[in-house]
Amino acid sequence: MTHRNHDIAIEFDINDAVSTEAVELFQPELIIAPFLKRAIPETIWRRIPCFVVHPGIIGDRGPSALDWAIMYEKKEWGVTVLQANAQMDAGDIWATETFSMPSIHLTKKSSLYRHQVVEAAVCAVLTAVERFASGNYTPLPLEYSYPEVRGRLHRPIRQIDRVINWQRDHTDTVLKKIAAADGFPGVLDTIYNSFWYLFDAYPEEHLTGEPGDIIATRNNALCRATIDGAVWIGYLKPKAEQAENGFPFKQAATMALRQLPDDVLKDVPEVAYDPFVTSSYSTYRDIWFEQKNGVGYLHFVFYNGAMDTGQCERLRRAFVRATKQNVKVIVLMGGPDFWSNGIHLNHIEQAASPADESWRNINAMNDLVRAIITSERQITIAALQGNAGAGGVFLSLAADYIYARKSVILNPHYKSMGNLYGSEYWTYLLPKRVSQDAVVSLTQNRLPVGAQEAASIGLIDACFALDRQAFIKQIVQLAEQCAHASDYPVRLQLKVQRRRCDEQQKPLQSYREAELRRMKLNFYGFDPSYHVARYHFVHKLPHAWTPLYLAKHRRVTY
Repeated sequence: MTHRNHDIAIEFDINDAVSTEAVELFQPELIIAPFLKRAIPETIWRRIPCFVVHPGIIGDRGPSALDWAIMYEKKEWGVTVLQANAQMDAGDIWATETFSMPSIHLTKKSSLYRHQVVEAAVCAVLTAVERFASGNYTPLPLEYSYPEVRGRLHRPIRQIDRVINWQRDHTDTVLKKIAAADGFPGVLDTIYNSFWYLFDAYPEEHLTGEPGDIIATRNNALCRATIDGAVWIGYLKPKAEQAENGFPFKQAATMALRQLPDDVLKDVPEVAYDPFVTSSYSTYRDIWFEQKNGVGYLHFVFYNGAMDTGQCERLRRAFVRATKQNVKVIVLMGGPDFWSNGIHLNHIEQAASPADESWRNINAMNDLVRAIITSERQITIAALQGNAGAGGVFLSLAADYIYARKSVILNPHYKSMGNLYGSEYWTYLLPKRVSQDAVVSLTQNRLPVGAQEAASIGLIDACFALDRQAFIKQIVQLAEQCAHASDYPVRLQLKVQRRRCDEQQKPLQSYREAELRRMKLNFYGFDPSYHVARYHFVHKLPHAWTPLYLAKHRRVTY
């Protein structure tokens, strides 16, 4: 919007009084609600046009649009921009976009939001704003007799609609139910006589057992048998009343279960997976390596992009092992939803000492970054299929080249997490890519950066393709061209020489020690801001105000 010369201010919807005050301060011509959770006050929408972004096709109404779309296995879905009125989701329609739904094995609600819904919403909102600005567009009233109105009103989905019957449901049905609730609220289920919400499910083709039994674990995920196979469950969240003396937020499945009084997993086998062995069957894996035509592709798919100490260590070992393969280029693929979001705040929050676990986690992350920076046998590429934030952005800067999908959003800063200073060698990596002014702006302003803007300032090398498969195809072409280029030996030698020259001027260890001195104060010092901010983030406490770096209408200078 800002690139189209619109004057934008942002206000979190905290309550009616705060929203009304924000409108009085900014005096907008148009209000856009991209993620509406409650009705806009009538005193606002009657005065100023309010556009609501609804994740459904024309005519769809209700708060569970994507949930039902997945449950009904819709082949096509969409996003509609409508004008707020007295009835929820029933206003005049200003724009709509549709998209094809992925197959059931690839359709997680949270993934749909981040990719298809967001991309369709951007197009629809820009179209709606353009039509509004023209002054001569008449929106389409919601009239169910119109042939283009294919949606309908749906009641809110309930846990009874999602419940899994392990003695009757096939694997695909279990996957569908969990996928339709992924992100929020999860599917309520019983495991070892305790109530848990299930998230992050994957199919398993080889392992079998008595339906409902926990039959295996792997890297903190658990495998549960179905009537025709099994599913892996990556994350659990305890039911509210069960969490009174525990941690009422998502955790890796086996970590959550180990908080139960008995050692319920003591007889469950850990089934290892070698990330360097080619697999032709469906199973759970969070790290794996592929190679073709002189290029190695290292995939790491971590839930919500968070990387705990163990995951950082395993990924570092996998990267080091990848450097010993017969490849000339290593592509760091990340995952389809997120490339990386840095250290794992949820797992830090549940640790006996969050300060100690923060310290372990950031050091494990630093070890990974250092391994990539100092690799001398291959040229490295970071391929950002999904968003990256905080330390995840600086992890990507460790690669020699960085490419991103056009729709990717980067948050290259730590400050929002209680003035966290950050590490991951950012004080070495960031100034190598952008100007000093940009370093200050990126780290202090705490604003998201789109891929196109990131490319324009040099933070990444290029961005291309909205479609994920098209992006991967182009990454493969770029990587293979690099691997087989006639000047490859020269480029590799120049990389090695630059790194050694940098090391002579100032050792990497010096950057790390300086960053960690600041981080130690964040973790162990008198100012608890980091711990407070982490608690608020992990427990998803509602915002009490909108930060001034977003709410410019509240600044003294406005």
